[in-house]
Amino acid sequence: MDFRLTPEQEQLRDSVRRFARAELPGLAREIEEKHEPLPREWMQRYAQLGYLGINLPADYGGHGMSHLDAAIVLEELAKISPAVAFPVFESCFGPILAIAHFAPVALRKKLIPQVVAGEKIVAVSMSEPEAGSALTDLRTRAILEGDTVRLSGQKRWCSGAGHADGYLVYCRLSEDPGAKGIGAVYLEKGAPGFTFGKKEQLMGFRGVPSADMFFDDVRVPAANIVAAAGGGFRKLMEAFDLERCGNATMSLAIAQGALDYALGYVQERRQFGKPIVEFQAVQLRLAEMAMKVEAARLLIYQAVANASAGLPSVRESSMAKCFANEMVREVAGSALQLMGAYGYSKEYPMEQRLRDAWGWGIAGGAIDIQKTNIASALVGKRFDQRR
Repeated sequence: MDFRLTPEQEQLRDSVRRFARAELPGLAREIEEKHEPLPREWMQRYAQLGYLGINLPADYGGHGMSHLDAAIVLEELAKISPAVAFPVFESCFGPILAIAHFAPVALRKKLIPQVVAGEKIVAVSMSEPEAGSALTDLRTRAILEGDTVRLSGQKRWCSGAGHADGYLVYCRLSEDPGAKGIGAVYLEKGAPGFTFGKKEQLMGFRGVPSADMFFDDVRVPAANIVAAAGGGFRKLMEAFDLERCGNATMSLAIAQGALDYALGYVQERRQFGKPIVEFQAVQLRLAEMAMKVEAARLLIYQAVANASAGLPSVRESSMAKCFANEMVREVAGSALQLMGAYGYSKEYPMEQRLRDAWGWGIAGGAIDIQKTNIASALVGKRFDQRR
């Protein structure tokens, strides 16, 4: 068993790192201050560099590389800011993966090349006012009428709402109760009856727009059904196992960026006549931070490497996400504490890292839900939370 990256992966990591450090810090700062998403022209730049859809199937226009390669690219970009990395997250770990695995071939051939070329952004819409962790309580309905689907309902906490061009909408496609009735359809912005609420003002995630979405008898071609009721929910959650790994990689990147910044700070900051890194208390905190970061990286790499070209297991992806989500809060908090008032100041990047760190353990399935997933995998049964 070899835990080292291949020479090609090291070269990929180093090239993305050089690009990110040279060109993205100023852009990330501007996005944070203006609370606007990554400008569209940067999508073309990412496409030219081959960052979008790096792990999507080559048969449909993707680059055909591994999920581990995608995680390497995502981490280096997200070290600068989750906002500048978010298009890569969406194109490598987000809803496009469900489309690549389960959508009709015609839809795959249409959408994936557009995503890889930076021409289209696709977001996922799952949560509703009464359905978050209890995802099987979805009320948004899609009724099949001939060769179209009529979509009605409301969605909440959709990252990318209003900015993305297309949306994979989880909805109820039959009268069957619970998960059996749930599937997903793809629709595009601008469809009659499809509107957005006000942009949410969140604690972090600035530059990643979020808003409610409303469907008032929206007509969608039946050919845009990505997962039908009956077995669709299981398929969707299999694809979501990889999205968990992308979420975990965002947490890893924030933590690694916080550790890197803190390491530089403690070697320059002097108190009592010497750099504060000379104090044992600081050394112990740095060691603890580094151990947690590396442990998270190994869990993520295990999940995506074991998946190969397929999809990760719920056990491994939930472990990676849960650990990374808890770890980044601790590491970012420790880094801020090491910097004292400078860490708490908006003139420095650490307070943003702490705000962004907290969100990933809420997005994509709360931390405690991941622990329930892990326990279910360990004992080989699902637990009924309703009884």
